[in-house]
Amino acid sequence: MAGRTSKKSAKVAKKAAANRVAAKPTLLAGGNPQIAKAEGDVPVQAYIAAMPDWKSDVGRRLDALIVRTVPGVRKAVKWNSPFYGIEGQGWFLSYHCFMKYVKVAFFRGASLRPVPPGESRHKEVRYLDIHEDDKLDEAQFTDWVKQARRLPGERM
Repeated sequence: MAGRTSKKSAKVAKKAAANRVAAKPTLLAGGNPQIAKAEGDVPVQAYIAAMPDWKSDVGRRLDALIVRTVPGVRKAVKWNSPFYGIEGQGWFLSYHCFMKYVKVAFFRGASLRPVPPGESRHKEVRYLDIHEDDKLDEAQFTDWVKQARRLPGERM
């Protein structure tokens, strides 16, 4: 009986999470989608779908590259941003919409080679800003993801 109850509880929780992200999200200042904090692919895909204009194409491409590079990657939306990590090791990357660009954060970016170009107030964090007319260097991005997944992740 207890096993059936826990399965039912998990099913109810999963459906509730899907319903929370199914509603059309509000865009916050700068055009960042407001998505409820949740674990898994469903909220990340809701975030990507809600990214305005050309940014949703960037989000889909980033997600596809990360998933291809890190099979079984853990996903979540936290603080209105998709997060990617390794179960039990923490988060290695997130991204966020701004008015004119998408900002990718590598949480241990100072340890990547070459170091991503955007500096941070935080010693270890480095950024990659992607603007509408930028061509994403997919080989370099994929290499950074490969490196980042091997480093200790952020616990958030």
